[in-house]
Amino acid sequence: MLSGSDGLGIQFENIQMAQTIGTVALCIILFSGGLDTKFSEIRPVIKQGIMLATLGVLLTAVITGVLIWWIFGMTLESGAIGLMTSLLLASTMSSTDSASVFSILRSKGLHLKNNLRPTLELESGSNDPMAYILVITFIELIKINATPDYLSVVLNLIIQLVMGGLAGIVLGKVSIYLINWIKLGNDSLYPILVFTICIFIFSASYFVGGNGYLAVYVGGLILGNGKIVNKRSSMNFFDGLAWMSQLIMFLTLGLLVNPRDLLTVLVPGLIISFIMIFISRPLSVFLSLLPFRKMPVKDKTYVAWVGLRGAVPIIFAIFALAENVPNARLIFNIVFLCTLVSLLVQGTSLAIMAKWLGLADKPRGFKKLQEFDIELSNDIKSITAEIEITNILKENHTRLMDLPLPDKTLVVLVKRNDKYFVPTGKTDLHPHDKLLIITDDEDALMETYNKLDLDYHS
Repeated sequence: MLSGSDGLGIQFENIQMAQTIGTVALCIILFSGGLDTKFSEIRPVIKQGIMLATLGVLLTAVITGVLIWWIFGMTLESGAIGLMTSLLLASTMSSTDSASVFSILRSKGLHLKNNLRPTLELESGSNDPMAYILVITFIELIKINATPDYLSVVLNLIIQLVMGGLAGIVLGKVSIYLINWIKLGNDSLYPILVFTICIFIFSASYFVGGNGYLAVYVGGLILGNGKIVNKRSSMNFFDGLAWMSQLIMFLTLGLLVNPRDLLTVLVPGLIISFIMIFISRPLSVFLSLLPFRKMPVKDKTYVAWVGLRGAVPIIFAIFALAENVPNARLIFNIVFLCTLVSLLVQGTSLAIMAKWLGLADKPRGFKKLQEFDIELSNDIKSITAEIEITNILKENHTRLMDLPLPDKTLVVLVKRNDKYFVPTGKTDLHPHDKLLIITDDEDALMETYNKLDLDYHS
């Protein structure tokens, strides 16, 4: 925004390019989110996630749209907009933003109780298709100025979701076979192959009448939970690519905004933000989760609070600009303002709210490997860590076999000065030796640190 027309003077008004950049970036972010999500984590919460991703989005759009229709007539002189335009505006903001949810939850290292994190990530990764269909439907209805054919809308929604899901599953499984069958001469090319597959899944699902955003997320889930060659390097590549996509996407969207235009919608924008954060989002969450009576109220309250808006609503607003929908620029400015408010109010308070509700689980925060550049596959459940031989530890234990290591813990490598070697039980220990240990799980690693009286915090 500061670099745009009202700041440094960079002129950028290419709506089609912005839409293309946003679409590709969102594909990468959703695919990366699917790669990092384990079936074992989402299986217990898949019903809640689906309800939030479908009914929750629909309720948010309807409740917010009706209230917007009423608010605009009260706050803008001669600026009242029709019900269809109000519902379009609400639909652009009806889904939670996967990029924001994934990045904020993971970058803050927030550990949540009661499977809340996989619930939130599943919702944010799978609710964009519902919002997309609502946006496209209302754009078409506004352009032809017709009464909605509700049966046609529902059938179109079902077809897109079903075909998108099937395309993601089928193409994801075919991709696993393809990746393992192709013998690339250079291992660094496998992440590029996976990236190509990501874009292909999105494109192919579009041509079969499915929703591409749902397809790439499901395809990422299938690949992330399957066994493929160079899986770790591909996942690390997409993690970095997803962050870069967010940066490029927000930079592009910021250049499209004229900050002076935001001042004209400041009052209605703040009111709509307040309604979405404190009324429509909580109502839609509690109504969607009514069948799940065993889910505590505080869990539902936290899910309601994590209704983050980010780049996705702005991309949907660009669709309206690209189609020259009446009041499209007004919709874009309000969506941008509401996104900023959501990220500032909700995004900065996720950790605080989790602590207030007693849902923040204390992370163990084991030290990361620094001297040993080794990573195990996700399919291997063992954990690696490194410990340093201190003078106190050396005085009590002169040989490796003298260390009080638990049965489940092994020392597999030693670094002394700049040399690495495989130790034996009779290996003499020197001060400042670095030991690479491997153990079964976090509990066994904790026991190892406790027996050696070492600090395990990062």
